[in-house]
Amino acid sequence: MNRLYRKILLGLGFDAKDGHVRITKGDNFRLFGGSKITHEIMQEKAIKFNEQLEKRSKTLDEINEKEFREIAKVIGLKVPEDK
Repeated sequence: MNRLYRKILLGLGFDAKDGHVRITKGDNFRLFGGSKITHEIMQEKAIKFNEQLEKRSKTLDEINEKEFREIAKVIGLKVPEDK
């Protein structure tokens, strides 16, 4: 994809107290901060999200909000109720 802008999942953790700066970059996601456990959980969820995209043969740019919510629920993320 040669677009200047594309969608990514962004994970931010704010519970690190050990002084480590954790950064993980992957296909469709960027994860910053968090304790060791929090960062590992974010990594797991981001990888599972990508696996679900692969199962649907879609990219993050190709799914709509409904599909995003469906995937989030499947991988165990808390999803706010639709308004």
